[in-house]
Amino acid sequence: MGVQGLLGELDGPAVRRWGRVALELMGRAREEIDALNVYPVPDGDTGTNLFLTLESGTAEVDALFVRDLPEPDLPTAFRALAHGALMGARGNSGVILSQLLRGMAERLEAEQVAALESGRAVPAGLALAHALCTAADAAYAAVARPVEGTMLTVARAAADAAAGAGEELRPVVRAAATAARGALARTPEQLDVLRRAGVVDAGGRGLTVLLDALLAVVTGERSAYRIHPHQVQTPVPVPFAAPDGPDTSTEGPGFEVIYLLDAPDHALPALRERLGALGDSLVVVGGEGLWNVHVHVDDAGAAVEAGIEAGRPYRIRITHLERTLAGLTAPEPTSTRGIVAVAQGGGLATLFAENGAHVVQAGPGRRPSTGVLVDAIRRTEAREVVLLPNDADCQAVAGVAAQQAQAHGIRVQVIPTKAAVQGLAALAVHEPGRRFDQDIVGMTSAAGATRYGALTVAVRESWTMAGVCQAGDVLGVIEGDIAVIGHDQRETGTVLVDRMLAGGGELVTLVTGSACPPGLAAAIERHLRATRLGVDVMVYEGGQEVYPLLIGVE
Repeated sequence: MGVQGLLGELDGPAVRRWGRVALELMGRAREEIDALNVYPVPDGDTGTNLFLTLESGTAEVDALFVRDLPEPDLPTAFRALAHGALMGARGNSGVILSQLLRGMAERLEAEQVAALESGRAVPAGLALAHALCTAADAAYAAVARPVEGTMLTVARAAADAAAGAGEELRPVVRAAATAARGALARTPEQLDVLRRAGVVDAGGRGLTVLLDALLAVVTGERSAYRIHPHQVQTPVPVPFAAPDGPDTSTEGPGFEVIYLLDAPDHALPALRERLGALGDSLVVVGGEGLWNVHVHVDDAGAAVEAGIEAGRPYRIRITHLERTLAGLTAPEPTSTRGIVAVAQGGGLATLFAENGAHVVQAGPGRRPSTGVLVDAIRRTEAREVVLLPNDADCQAVAGVAAQQAQAHGIRVQVIPTKAAVQGLAALAVHEPGRRFDQDIVGMTSAAGATRYGALTVAVRESWTMAGVCQAGDVLGVIEGDIAVIGHDQRETGTVLVDRMLAGGGELVTLVTGSACPPGLAAAIERHLRATRLGVDVMVYEGGQEVYPLLIGVE
């Protein structure tokens, strides 16, 4: 069974696209959502938790798409998305999100079975509407004491709107996304703690991002929805609000406890009762013997012991909420400084390492995970770290990794390098002896002053900013946009470099990839030395797979 949409079926590959677009949009909205976070605990991490939960889910979907294996169908891909989110769920919002995805996965699988038995496919929009309704029901059931004005409210509004939008997929998705935004705007009217802080619900905002990503995948439309500026601010101190309704107490549980649990279904009622008596913000999600448990308590040990009585808890994470609420910061960093750089290709990795960076290698189309970057940051054994993502798609992951590293007392600053040549330019002006802030300013300025381009080869016919290209055409890319279409790499590369130098420049950096034709870089270098006497040229062997040639102009 497939769910039909503008871009084809909402099948396995579409689920993968949805996850990737959702991760991209959540990365952009992460800091905004963190700033909205005042309920149930004003710890400013909801956006980060949602991002990490989605990252875990999308990674499991990506793992399904292995070369030479059958392409996964819709239920298989959705199950992977939900399972990955369950395994990597962070915080109250992440745990609820994993349950929403699980509810959708179970209903879509049931719809497929019913269609096979009856011989009649369920209409596309109707199948998705059913899935959203099941997801909302599952999320409400997972929360011990549901509160309106939260992520749950937004999920229910989206499901109800979808259920009344007919059988076509696009109207159903539009209705769900629109209703979610409307419900989000009303959350301060339902939850006093939000009204007093002047914000909408952070988890609900995250859910609107997820539905906007689905809207983009199904219809090609990008939502222009933004939170009003007065609703995005640093969370103000507010009284702690328990899950069964806001109160005027200034005290709340001291610890957030979250763990995965292997336990039979019959053990769950006693576990819920035990944890409910110990604390609040209790959410237990999952099924088929695997559960994700989240609770806020004063006695973290008792919460873990409850899990041991029910089954086998593991991946136990305990966070001191009082430290977060008090606004305590990590110890002041020392002058020790490190650099972490993401690199594709052995030559680039060696180049960054020779210039003092700890290198995280990435493959074609595969960015490093947040956990990998955090591990690299910690391995520097420095208290101040500069992070060079060197890829536009790695920016959001780098930002989350930097925030996660703060928990280890490490001060991390991301230089927004979108290409390896920008990272090299930043590294060239790095001065460990000057103050960290001054070093960051200098490196950021150097990266920003470097225009970046590349040569690649088209794999299919496509519309571009430079016209229509055919499979096999050579494409010249300037800062992410196709600017030149040609048939010969040497000729196209020369035209591309001249165009990049049209606005000025004193140094051209050429980084050859593994598929770079012999003599290409040398030919461009000869052209520049003959036509632009004031321009220096540096050539490096990068070994990257995606682009035969990377170009930087400073």
